Amino acid sequence: MHNFSKNTQELLNSIFRQYHKSKYIHPDPLEFLGKYKNPGDMEIVALIASSFAIGRVQSILQTIETILKVLKSPKNDLMSLSREDLEFAFTGFKYRFYTENSLVDFLMGMKNVISKFGSLHSCFLEGVNKTDGDSLGSLSYLVSHLTTYVASGQRVLPDPEKGSACKRLNLFLRWMVRDDNIDPGIWSDIPKNILIIPLDTHMMQISQILGFTSRKSADMKTAIEITNALKIYDPLDPVRFDFSLTRLGIHPDLNYDELYKIHT
Repeated sequence: MHNFSKNTQELLNSIFRQYHKSKYIHPDPLEFLGKYKNPGDMEIVALIASSFAIGRVQSILQTIETILKVLKSPKNDLMSLSREDLEFAFTGFKYRFYTENSLVDFLMGMKNVISKFGSLHSCFLEGVNKTDGDSLGSLSYLVSHLTTYVASGQRVLPDPEKGSACKRLNLFLRWMVRDDNIDPGIWSDIPKNILIIPLDTHMMQISQILGFTSRKSADMKTAIEITNALKIYDPLDPVRFDFSLTRLGIHPDLNYDELYKIHT
């Protein structure tokens, strides 16, 4: 278990002040959200952008653009297009191990949730209420409804109950729940302290350096352990450090040397 360190607190705050700025967003799938104002469009774009945030960043951005060229008015188009329409529009789609069929399943899952609950937000909020704010339980509730029917047998969204860190889903929730100059935070009635850190290789390496975890597996157990360590420094909004810390590994103008420079 990580113990409070004044040096670590100063380090986190210093990195946050320097890099938690909109000029460091590009290249990041988050930038797509700034193109929309309607909450119904934003949550759909956010789930698409986060769910395909795997691989090289330029390939990620191109893939998201491909999907949004079909869903020009995301909510209206998603709700009006049939499965057959989507299959035709995305004929030949392939990104890494995802095919046109798994993409259409994913989009139909969103459509079904919105038809049933009115929005992705309402579904997740019901999960929060049913689980008394349990982070993993709330996430599992949302995913269970998004993946009720998967015709292709291949899910875009991981199952939180199986131990995966669910980095992309937790990234989606960070965008939706946190509200500042980086994250749009349109789900204002969800408490920020139930968020789990989106654990990728950058956050894993930084967390090991800072002593937030000694675990080797980048799984949900490690993500929760790192989140609990960050709660020592910000109990109400522990995931606020995610963007600034990961810039050191993601942004082309920054690197880990900056972390050691600030640390010393």
